[in-house]
Amino acid sequence: MALPLTDKRILIVEDEQVFRSVLVNYLKSLGAQTTEAINGLLALKAVEDVNPDLILCDLAMPEMNGIEFVEHLRLQGRQIPVLVISATDKMADIAKVLRLGVQDVLLKPLTDLNRLREVVLACLYPNMFTSQAIEEIELFKDWDALSQNPSEAVRLLKQLQPPVQQTIAHCRINYRQLTPAESSGLVLDIAALSDKDLAFYCLDVTRAGDNGVLAALLLRALFNGLLQEHLANQQYRLPQMSALLKQVNQLLRQAKLEGQFPLLMGYYHAEYKNLILISAGLHAEVSADDKPIQLTTGIPLGTLDAAYMNQINQQCEAWQCQMWGSGGRLRLMLNIE
Repeated sequence: MALPLTDKRILIVEDEQVFRSVLVNYLKSLGAQTTEAINGLLALKAVEDVNPDLILCDLAMPEMNGIEFVEHLRLQGRQIPVLVISATDKMADIAKVLRLGVQDVLLKPLTDLNRLREVVLACLYPNMFTSQAIEEIELFKDWDALSQNPSEAVRLLKQLQPPVQQTIAHCRINYRQLTPAESSGLVLDIAALSDKDLAFYCLDVTRAGDNGVLAALLLRALFNGLLQEHLANQQYRLPQMSALLKQVNQLLRQAKLEGQFPLLMGYYHAEYKNLILISAGLHAEVSADDKPIQLTTGIPLGTLDAAYMNQINQQCEAWQCQMWGSGGRLRLMLNIE
């Protein structure tokens, strides 16, 4: 009988020699072909050489750490499944790798190799496993504590806010809170999907009580992975944003987060110069190459079983979008470099 990992190539990126040897020997016992790297720089070369089916990666490593390594992979457009195994106690680090689309996070010390086997098989054979994406919440080991400690959840969310100015996918991006920071309830997230495209969302957290902040943390963890899944099936790499929004609505319900969640999502492809915006409950005015466009609000997520939203699709080299709701007002601006 064939071993479960026969013919599977697994790259292990880990600087601790003893633990790396444990992983290598265990995975080989399951039939895998293994390659080793002690930091992210060497791992990038190994990816080129062996084209692995799965990567196991630590976070704290010299030269290039695990977060930087996964960022490089995703910017290259590589969607190789990544399983993070780390001793980190920083939820911000876990949230960041989740948003980069890693499949799972296991925390050291890893004493249950059967658990490792289960997760590795789930990464390599996703269609054989029925676990829903909402189970990713468990990767926040203190999720229950956050649910019971709203002030800690708010503090974490503030740590995760993007810089007000940055360059992503060869585009200059900046944003301004047009409401005093202490009273703003709009949460923005922006992320590169490759060196040619990016995505963002803006969520009003004020209409669901404490659940608004928890919904923002959940969305931050899952957004990139969900979008990458959609893009993987699109010939011209333009996502079906309406399908994505419906999926987010279902995830909020599965997480038992009740309330109204006004949300705007956007996607921009710098090569195609294509901007897609979709709103479920947030007001938005767009200026695309100085052409004004009004985006009607739709119905906030969480209001109904189904999602009702409005969308625009526009060709432009520069744009700005002003978004507002009961949580405040924010302006996001982009120019191609």
